[in-house]
Amino acid sequence: MHTFKTRIYQADRTFFEGELESIVVPTTDGMYGVLADHRNVVVAIVPGEMHFLQPGKEAVYVHVSEGMLRVEKGEVLILVTLAEYPDEVEENRRKEREEDLREQEMQKRSLQEYYEAEMTLQRAVTGLRHQSVQQEMTEDPNNRIE
Repeated sequence: MHTFKTRIYQADRTFFEGELESIVVPTTDGMYGVLADHRNVVVAIVPGEMHFLQPGKEAVYVHVSEGMLRVEKGEVLILVTLAEYPDEVEENRRKEREEDLREQEMQKRSLQEYYEAEMTLQRAVTGLRHQSVQQEMTEDPNNRIE
């Protein structure tokens, strides 16, 4: 079977570069397949499962987010926000949850620090008011609050 050069990039890294016999991506109109000598085309990719076949190997299944596929001059370029092998999905979700929990903890600490600073400021303002009233009373004994 004939092959074609393929590059798959996600937002922060190169996911795959190499020769493929076929690739199938999820699109708004269903699954879209590409073989060698495919006509030039640009297709929107939707979140779902993509699979491709390397020469002499088993099919590889990958979860992808939104993106695009371009076939031009017999080469395929795929740009997606995220591409993950099935075994990476759970690990990545766990890492995301851990990061979310860390962020929530930092926000809680930040909020707690804000409340503590607010209380300190209120105490200082109250102290200054009390001091001001005391000073007025010592300067003019007839100006008493009853």
